[in-house]
Amino acid sequence: MWTIKDNNETIVTEFLLLGFSLLKETGFYLFIIILIIYIVTITANIFIIFIVKSDRRLHKPMYFFISGLSFLEIWYPSVTVPRLLWSLKTREESISVAGCMTQFYFHFSLGATEILLLTVMAYDRYVAICNPLRYLLIMSPKVCSLLIIGPWVGGFSAVVVPCLQISSLSFCGANKIDHYYCDLGPLLKLSCNETSSVEKLFFCLSLFIILGCFLLIILSYIYIIRTTMKFPTARGRRKAFSTFASHLIVVLLFYGTIIFMFVRPSTGGLLHLNKIVSIIPSIVTPFLNPVIYTLRNKEMIEAMKKTAVKMNICVYNKDITQKNIDYNL
Repeated sequence: MWTIKDNNETIVTEFLLLGFSLLKETGFYLFIIILIIYIVTITANIFIIFIVKSDRRLHKPMYFFISGLSFLEIWYPSVTVPRLLWSLKTREESISVAGCMTQFYFHFSLGATEILLLTVMAYDRYVAICNPLRYLLIMSPKVCSLLIIGPWVGGFSAVVVPCLQISSLSFCGANKIDHYYCDLGPLLKLSCNETSSVEKLFFCLSLFIILGCFLLIILSYIYIIRTTMKFPTARGRRKAFSTFASHLIVVLLFYGTIIFMFVRPSTGGLLHLNKIVSIIPSIVTPFLNPVIYTLRNKEMIEAMKKTAVKMNICVYNKDITQKNIDYNL
């Protein structure tokens, strides 16, 4: 795990992800819970993509972005959760420096992508409610494609410079990371170089992306709520509210945690608390998003029922065909 330089400086070549300090039995129960949540998360998000793609009634910009978010939520927890499950199951804590930097890059790139994508979805709701007559004209297929690709390009580009700076640091002495993934604060704490410039860059970047996007979302919802309140009927207001309520719940849940985690100096005294809070955006939110977007959306529920009926009919026809074959034999 260490190499010795000529000047007797010990350089870390491997980190230990401490994860959660639990007894063996407690760790096993946590492994089962997280495994179930992860499997349900991946399955539910794949199911949403399948429903949106197969039902023509859902071929609308809003559901295009929902399926885009579901696709993102397949990959976002997959960067950290499998490694956590492996650690809980085998008690293996080691991870190479290269592996740690790779995990850091993809975790924060996908996180930035989700921030930008939620902002795009807020803009979509703004156009749908505040400019409904021109909605399909403004949100054309070409524009929707650009708006879904843009967050991926922006998210993966934004983290390149901080990741290169961190990978150029030397880590000497201690190699224990008090986290279940390679987070910024614990990594900077282990470095034997001056890290204030890296911390300031990451803080400014977080401030710009997180608060900048959050302010745009808030501004969108100010116009959305103002327009909704002008609707002449209570039914119209309820219908409008139902189109953006799910997105607003996701935004409040996701942004509440990441603002606490990153819009402050990263190496403060709350690093251990960060590890607990990070469970929400990394594990809980990807699990809840399919529930929020399906159970609160009548069109999604109808599409799910229609798909279930089709699947039952297919199974029934298959059984009838098999019985006829058996009878003829």
